[in-house]
Amino acid sequence: MFVRLLALSREEQAGQSWTVARWLRHWLSTRKRIRPTTKMHYTRDIENFLVPHIGHLILGDLTSRQLDAAFAQIAATRNRAGQPQTVCTLQHVQATLRAALSRAQRDRLITDNPARGMELPPRERAQPEVWTEARVAVWKATGERPVIAVWTAAQLASFLDYIRGDALFALWWLIALRGLRRGEAAGLRWVDIDLHEGQLSVVRQRTTAGYDVHEGPPKSAASRRQVALDKHTVQVLRQQRERQQQRRARRLGAGMVCHDSGYVFTSPDGLPLHPGYLTQRLRLLVDRAGLPPIRLHDLRHGAASLAHSAGADIKTIQHQLGHANIRVTADIYTTVLPPAAYKAAEVTASYLIEAGRPGAELKRQMDRTRDTDDDGTAMAPTEPRPEPGPLGAGARRPPKRTARLRVSRCRTRREAKAQRVLTSRRPANHQERAGQPAPRGH
Repeated sequence: MFVRLLALSREEQAGQSWTVARWLRHWLSTRKRIRPTTKMHYTRDIENFLVPHIGHLILGDLTSRQLDAAFAQIAATRNRAGQPQTVCTLQHVQATLRAALSRAQRDRLITDNPARGMELPPRERAQPEVWTEARVAVWKATGERPVIAVWTAAQLASFLDYIRGDALFALWWLIALRGLRRGEAAGLRWVDIDLHEGQLSVVRQRTTAGYDVHEGPPKSAASRRQVALDKHTVQVLRQQRERQQQRRARRLGAGMVCHDSGYVFTSPDGLPLHPGYLTQRLRLLVDRAGLPPIRLHDLRHGAASLAHSAGADIKTIQHQLGHANIRVTADIYTTVLPPAAYKAAEVTASYLIEAGRPGAELKRQMDRTRDTDDDGTAMAPTEPRPEPGPLGAGARRPPKRTARLRVSRCRTRREAKAQRVLTSRRPANHQERAGQPAPRGH
């Protein structure tokens, strides 16, 4: 054993002396520029899952087989709700372990990353589902609700009308129509809004790690964006500023403390709101309005669906929501609301039915060849019809001849019908045939 260690490099020797638990905690403590919420999630994965199951193993001897066995044990445990661990949780724990081992590989403590070869069950991403009448009926009967639920336009309008007198009406309006995140709305300041130009700038957010609030830049570079404001939203924000100024004047007049914090949405004392309060407040308002339940983040889903159904393209919606990848916007955040889906279904069915009608193909061909001059005339036959003459007894029947019309184009249905009649016409008897001399000697 001692001889084998001497053959290893200094980094590989460290890998043989470090346990997985020691390395994971060291890796987390040396992370730079990590967001508080991310650090909280990493800490939870390390202390609750990884250290109890693989913390005692030697870092340099860690294998994919050991990790597969450990994750099978983790999957058998129960979460706080008493349910088996979800695939999402397992994948998050794997991502934390993979990131930590990748750093160990870069530092040459290990030669490869065994977490990369693991296979976990695929995670099915929940898709937003619209609260149709059928789903509302099922929810009322059984309490069953979609993971991600979206209101229809009528339901959203009903909710906004119900809460019009709420102190945070402008916040619910902004999230529901412009798709701001909870932290972005909580961190919005008046200096970031230009009511004259009709736009607001998303430059910071207030997020939570546990109950602690952390304020900083947006989630990603794509989240820093300019959001266009329509005239109705501008009016809503003007009213919010007036109410805020009036409330501050009343409190100061009564000798009460009221801070001028500069935030758009504040508590009565003027300080910014805790983001968790917004979640609880919305749940209470939805229950009072008697509408099917949705989460605060579902309002953001609904804003994307509403804009898509109103005719906005996916690229515009991507910028509005602040997504770095347009696939996220198209695959997850956009749901076709019923009116748009019905319209598309009607157009498709009408196209198919029209294509199957009798004479539809002939009509299309006639439309393509129809002349711009619609005077209703047709060309005459190129050969005059011979005058009928008498036939004697035993007269030899002349060869069949038909009147042929050479018409350049049929301008109307009446001309097409006349063409068919002339083309199919045949002599009624021998006297109507073309005159030829009867053979003699019969």
